[in-house]
Amino acid sequence: MKLPKSQSPVNLKVILTCSFTVLLLILILRSTSSSSSSSSTSSDNVSAAQEISLGSTECTKIPPSLSEALVHYATSNITPQQTIQEISVSLKVLQKKSPCNFLVFGLGYDSLLWTSLNHGGLTVFLEEDKSWIQQIQTKFPSLTSHHVIYDTVLTQADDLLSASLSDKECTTITNPRDSKCRLALKGLPKEVYEVEWDLIMVDAPTGYHDGAPGRMSAVYTAGLMARNREAGETDVFVHDVNRVVEDKFSKGFLCEGYLTQQEGRLRHFTIPSHRTRSRPFCP
Repeated sequence: MKLPKSQSPVNLKVILTCSFTVLLLILILRSTSSSSSSSSTSSDNVSAAQEISLGSTECTKIPPSLSEALVHYATSNITPQQTIQEISVSLKVLQKKSPCNFLVFGLGYDSLLWTSLNHGGLTVFLEEDKSWIQQIQTKFPSLTSHHVIYDTVLTQADDLLSASLSDKECTTITNPRDSKCRLALKGLPKEVYEVEWDLIMVDAPTGYHDGAPGRMSAVYTAGLMARNREAGETDVFVHDVNRVVEDKFSKGFLCEGYLTQQEGRLRHFTIPSHRTRSRPFCP
Protein backbone atom coordinates (compact mmCIF):
# COMPACT_ATOMS: atom_id res chain seq x y z
CA MET A 1 0.00 0.00 0.00
CA LYS A 2 1.00 3.65 -0.19
CA LEU A 3 3.22 4.92 2.59
CA PRO A 4 1.88 7.57 5.03
CA LYS A 5 4.39 10.37 5.29
CA SER A 6 4.89 9.68 8.98
CA GLN A 7 6.26 6.18 8.36
CA SER A 8 9.85 5.51 7.29
CA PRO A 9 10.49 2.67 4.78
CA VAL A 10 12.88 -0.24 5.31
CA ASN A 11 15.77 -0.67 2.86
CA LEU A 12 15.89 -4.19 1.35
CA LYS A 13 19.09 -3.75 -0.65
CA VAL A 14 20.91 -6.11 1.74
CA ILE A 15 18.34 -8.86 1.06
CA LEU A 16 18.63 -8.38 -2.71
CA THR A 17 22.43 -8.43 -2.54
CA CYS A 18 22.34 -11.71 -0.59
CA SER A 19 19.90 -13.15 -3.13
CA PHE A 20 22.23 -12.26 -6.00
CA THR A 21 25.15 -13.87 -4.12
CA VAL A 22 23.25 -17.11 -3.52
CA LEU A 23 22.15 -17.24 -7.17
CA LEU A 24 25.72 -16.67 -8.33
CA LEU A 25 27.03 -19.45 -6.08
CA ILE A 26 24.42 -21.87 -7.45
CA LEU A 27 25.40 -21.05 -11.03
CA ILE A 28 29.10 -21.50 -10.21
CA LEU A 29 28.49 -24.86 -8.54
CA ARG A 30 26.42 -26.08 -11.47
CA SER A 31 29.09 -24.94 -13.90
CA THR A 32 31.83 -26.66 -11.87
CA SER A 33 29.83 -29.88 -11.66
CA SER A 34 29.18 -29.83 -15.40
CA SER A 35 32.88 -29.26 -16.19
CA SER A 36 33.98 -32.08 -13.87
CA SER A 37 31.57 -34.51 -15.50
CA SER A 38 32.67 -33.58 -19.00
CA SER A 39 36.37 -34.09 -18.24
CA SER A 40 35.81 -37.77 -17.44
CA THR A 41 34.45 -38.62 -20.90
CA SER A 42 36.44 -39.47 -24.01
CA SER A 43 37.72 -36.68 -26.23
CA ASP A 44 35.35 -37.73 -29.01
CA ASN A 45 32.35 -37.56 -26.71
CA VAL A 46 33.46 -34.19 -25.36
CA SER A 47 33.79 -32.83 -28.88
CA ALA A 48 30.34 -34.10 -29.83
CA ALA A 49 28.80 -32.70 -26.64
CA GLN A 50 30.36 -29.31 -27.30
CA GLU A 51 28.95 -29.25 -30.82
CA ILE A 52 25.47 -30.14 -29.52
CA SER A 53 25.76 -27.55 -26.76
CA LEU A 54 26.81 -24.82 -29.16
CA GLY A 55 23.99 -25.70 -31.51
CA SER A 56 21.30 -25.61 -28.79
CA THR A 57 22.45 -22.67 -26.69
CA GLU A 58 19.66 -20.21 -25.93
CA CYS A 59 19.34 -17.20 -23.66
CA THR A 60 16.78 -17.55 -20.88
CA LYS A 61 15.41 -14.22 -19.70
CA ILE A 62 14.32 -13.54 -16.14
CA PRO A 63 10.63 -12.62 -15.82
CA PRO A 64 9.69 -8.92 -16.16
CA SER A 65 8.33 -8.74 -12.60
CA LEU A 66 11.67 -9.93 -11.19
CA SER A 67 13.79 -7.64 -13.36
CA GLU A 68 11.58 -4.67 -12.44
CA ALA A 69 11.86 -5.54 -8.75
CA LEU A 70 15.66 -5.88 -8.86
CA VAL A 71 16.10 -2.54 -10.61
CA HIS A 72 13.58 -0.77 -8.38
CA TYR A 73 14.94 -1.94 -5.04
CA ALA A 74 18.55 -1.54 -6.13
CA THR A 75 18.14 2.05 -7.27
CA SER A 76 15.39 3.50 -5.07
CA ASN A 77 15.28 4.59 -1.45
CA ILE A 78 11.50 4.00 -1.44
CA THR A 79 11.01 0.47 -0.15
CA PRO A 80 8.23 -1.55 1.56
CA GLN A 81 6.80 -0.16 4.78
CA GLN A 82 6.82 -3.55 6.52
CA THR A 83 9.90 -4.37 8.56
CA ILE A 84 12.20 -7.21 7.57
CA GLN A 85 10.87 -9.24 10.51
CA GLU A 86 7.27 -8.72 9.35
CA ILE A 87 8.07 -9.56 5.73
CA SER A 88 9.84 -12.73 6.89
CA VAL A 89 6.55 -14.12 8.24
CA SER A 90 4.90 -13.99 4.80
CA LEU A 91 8.13 -15.05 3.10
CA LYS A 92 8.22 -18.36 5.02
CA VAL A 93 4.70 -19.18 3.86
CA LEU A 94 5.44 -18.20 0.26
CA GLN A 95 8.55 -20.37 0.26
CA LYS A 96 6.33 -23.36 1.07
CA LYS A 97 3.33 -22.55 -1.12
CA SER A 98 4.53 -20.62 -4.16
CA PRO A 99 3.71 -20.64 -6.98
CA CYS A 100 0.24 -20.07 -5.59
CA ASN A 101 -2.76 -17.72 -5.65
CA PHE A 102 -1.95 -14.57 -3.67
CA LEU A 103 -4.50 -11.77 -3.15
CA VAL A 104 -3.28 -8.45 -1.74
CA PHE A 105 -5.48 -5.63 -0.50
CA GLY A 106 -3.31 -2.65 -1.35
CA LEU A 107 -0.98 -1.56 -4.16
CA GLY A 108 2.32 0.08 -3.39
CA TYR A 109 6.09 -0.09 -3.36
CA ASP A 110 6.03 -3.59 -1.87
CA SER A 111 3.90 -4.98 -4.72
CA LEU A 112 6.91 -5.89 -6.85
CA LEU A 113 8.31 -7.78 -3.89
CA TRP A 114 5.18 -9.93 -3.44
CA THR A 115 4.87 -10.64 -7.16
CA SER A 116 8.51 -11.70 -7.40
CA LEU A 117 8.34 -13.92 -4.31
CA ASN A 118 5.32 -15.64 -5.88
CA HIS A 119 6.99 -16.07 -9.28
CA GLY A 120 4.95 -18.38 -11.49
CA GLY A 121 1.82 -17.90 -9.41
CA LEU A 122 -1.13 -15.52 -9.59
CA THR A 123 -0.68 -12.30 -7.60
CA VAL A 124 -3.52 -9.75 -7.71
CA PHE A 125 -3.71 -6.35 -6.02
CA LEU A 126 -6.87 -4.49 -4.97
CA GLU A 127 -6.52 -0.71 -4.66
CA GLU A 128 -8.92 2.10 -3.68
CA ASP A 129 -7.12 4.95 -5.50
CA LYS A 130 -7.62 4.82 -9.27
CA SER A 131 -4.98 7.49 -9.98
CA TRP A 132 -2.46 5.57 -7.89
CA ILE A 133 -3.17 2.43 -9.92
CA GLN A 134 -2.44 4.31 -13.15
CA GLN A 135 0.76 5.70 -11.71
CA ILE A 136 2.04 2.31 -10.54
CA GLN A 137 0.95 0.47 -13.71
CA THR A 138 2.80 2.99 -15.86
CA LYS A 139 5.96 2.33 -13.90
CA PHE A 140 5.47 -1.42 -13.38
CA PRO A 141 3.25 -2.81 -16.16
CA SER A 142 3.76 -6.43 -15.09
CA LEU A 143 1.60 -5.97 -11.97
CA THR A 144 -2.06 -7.05 -12.00
CA SER A 145 -4.31 -4.67 -10.09
CA HIS A 146 -7.98 -3.72 -9.86
CA HIS A 147 -9.80 -0.65 -8.59
CA VAL A 148 -12.08 -1.24 -5.59
CA ILE A 149 -14.72 1.09 -4.18
CA TYR A 150 -15.36 0.84 -0.43
CA ASP A 151 -18.64 2.09 1.02
CA THR A 152 -17.52 2.27 4.65
CA VAL A 153 -15.97 5.05 6.74
CA LEU A 154 -13.58 4.48 9.62
CA THR A 155 -15.89 6.23 12.09
CA GLN A 156 -18.50 3.47 11.48
CA ALA A 157 -16.15 0.77 12.75
CA ASP A 158 -17.60 0.32 16.27
CA ASP A 159 -21.20 0.10 15.06
CA LEU A 160 -20.25 -2.28 12.24
CA LEU A 161 -18.33 -4.52 14.61
CA SER A 162 -21.11 -4.90 17.18
CA ALA A 163 -23.86 -5.31 14.57
CA SER A 164 -21.93 -7.84 12.49
CA LEU A 165 -20.79 -10.01 15.41
CA SER A 166 -24.43 -10.50 16.38
CA ASP A 167 -25.71 -10.97 12.81
CA LYS A 168 -26.15 -14.62 11.78
CA GLU A 169 -25.72 -13.60 8.14
CA CYS A 170 -22.13 -12.67 8.92
CA THR A 171 -21.32 -16.19 10.15
CA THR A 172 -22.96 -17.87 7.15
CA ILE A 173 -20.26 -19.40 4.93
CA THR A 174 -20.78 -18.45 1.30
CA ASN A 175 -19.14 -16.60 -1.57
CA PRO A 176 -18.73 -12.94 -0.50
CA ARG A 177 -20.71 -11.66 -3.52
CA ASP A 178 -23.69 -13.76 -2.35
CA SER A 179 -23.37 -12.86 1.32
CA LYS A 180 -26.00 -10.75 3.06
CA CYS A 181 -23.54 -9.52 5.65
CA ARG A 182 -23.03 -5.75 5.56
CA LEU A 183 -19.26 -6.19 5.67
CA ALA A 184 -18.91 -8.48 2.64
CA LEU A 185 -17.36 -6.82 -0.41
CA LYS A 186 -19.68 -7.50 -3.35
CA GLY A 187 -18.22 -5.24 -6.04
CA LEU A 188 -14.90 -6.97 -6.64
CA PRO A 189 -13.84 -8.19 -10.10
CA LYS A 190 -15.27 -11.57 -11.14
CA GLU A 191 -11.91 -13.36 -11.03
CA VAL A 192 -11.42 -12.43 -7.39
CA TYR A 193 -14.52 -14.38 -6.39
CA GLU A 194 -13.78 -17.37 -8.63
CA VAL A 195 -10.18 -18.01 -7.55
CA GLU A 196 -9.39 -19.93 -4.37
CA TRP A 197 -6.71 -17.82 -2.69
CA ASP A 198 -3.88 -19.57 -0.87
CA LEU A 199 -2.61 -16.35 0.69
CA ILE A 200 -4.43 -13.09 1.39
CA MET A 201 -2.66 -9.96 2.63
CA VAL A 202 -4.77 -7.13 4.09
CA ASP A 203 -2.68 -3.95 3.97
CA ALA A 204 -5.37 -1.61 2.62
CA PRO A 205 -7.54 0.36 2.22
CA THR A 206 -6.47 3.50 4.06
CA GLY A 207 -7.24 3.35 7.74
CA TYR A 208 -5.31 6.04 9.59
CA HIS A 209 -7.74 9.02 9.53
CA ASP A 210 -11.47 9.42 10.25
CA GLY A 211 -12.49 10.01 6.63
CA ALA A 212 -10.74 6.85 5.41
CA PRO A 213 -12.76 3.73 4.44
CA GLY A 214 -10.93 1.57 6.99
CA ARG A 215 -10.16 -2.13 6.67
CA MET A 216 -13.34 -3.51 8.24
CA SER A 217 -14.73 -5.01 5.01
CA ALA A 218 -11.33 -6.15 3.74
CA VAL A 219 -10.61 -8.13 6.90
CA TYR A 220 -14.06 -9.71 7.00
CA THR A 221 -14.06 -10.59 3.28
CA ALA A 222 -10.60 -12.17 3.54
CA GLY A 223 -11.87 -14.42 6.32
CA LEU A 224 -15.01 -15.34 4.41
CA MET A 225 -13.01 -16.25 1.29
CA ALA A 226 -10.76 -18.48 3.38
CA ARG A 227 -13.65 -20.33 4.99
CA ASN A 228 -15.52 -20.70 1.69
CA ARG A 229 -12.74 -22.50 -0.21
CA GLU A 230 -13.42 -26.09 -1.27
CA ALA A 231 -10.72 -27.63 0.91
CA GLY A 232 -7.41 -26.89 2.58
CA GLU A 233 -6.24 -23.78 4.40
CA THR A 234 -5.72 -20.11 3.58
CA ASP A 235 -2.99 -18.00 5.18
CA VAL A 236 -4.34 -14.53 5.95
CA PHE A 237 -2.06 -11.67 6.97
CA VAL A 238 -3.25 -8.37 8.47
CA HIS A 239 -0.86 -5.45 8.75
CA ASP A 240 -1.06 -2.48 11.15
CA VAL A 241 -2.71 -4.46 13.97
CA ASN A 242 -1.38 -1.82 16.36
CA ARG A 243 -4.43 0.20 15.25
CA VAL A 244 -7.86 -0.36 16.83
CA VAL A 245 -9.79 -1.45 13.72
CA GLU A 246 -7.17 -3.91 12.46
CA ASP A 247 -6.82 -5.30 15.99
CA LYS A 248 -10.51 -5.79 16.80
CA PHE A 249 -11.72 -6.91 13.38
CA SER A 250 -8.91 -9.43 12.87
CA LYS A 251 -9.59 -10.97 16.28
CA GLY A 252 -13.35 -10.90 15.74
CA PHE A 253 -13.60 -12.25 12.20
CA LEU A 254 -10.32 -14.07 11.58
CA CYS A 255 -10.44 -15.41 15.14
CA GLU A 256 -7.77 -15.67 17.82
CA GLY A 257 -8.12 -19.45 17.62
CA TYR A 258 -6.74 -19.30 14.07
CA LEU A 259 -3.90 -16.93 14.99
CA THR A 260 -0.62 -18.58 14.00
CA GLN A 261 1.91 -15.84 14.65
CA GLN A 262 2.31 -12.14 15.32
CA GLU A 263 5.45 -10.23 14.46
CA GLY A 264 5.47 -6.51 15.12
CA ARG A 265 2.40 -5.00 13.43
CA LEU A 266 1.68 -8.13 11.35
CA ARG A 267 -0.67 -10.98 12.31
CA HIS A 268 -0.75 -14.31 10.52
CA PHE A 269 -3.93 -16.41 10.66
CA THR A 270 -4.28 -19.92 9.21
CA ILE A 271 -7.96 -20.50 8.40
CA PRO A 272 -9.26 -23.91 7.27
CA SER A 273 -12.10 -24.53 4.86
CA HIS A 274 -15.50 -24.61 6.55
CA ARG A 275 -17.10 -26.39 3.60
CA THR A 276 -15.41 -29.75 4.08
CA ARG A 277 -16.90 -30.21 7.54
CA SER A 278 -19.08 -28.34 10.02
CA ARG A 279 -17.07 -25.90 12.14
CA PRO A 280 -17.94 -23.02 14.44
CA PHE A 281 -17.18 -19.62 12.89
CA CYS A 282 -14.40 -19.20 15.46
CA PRO A 283 -12.76 -22.25 17.09
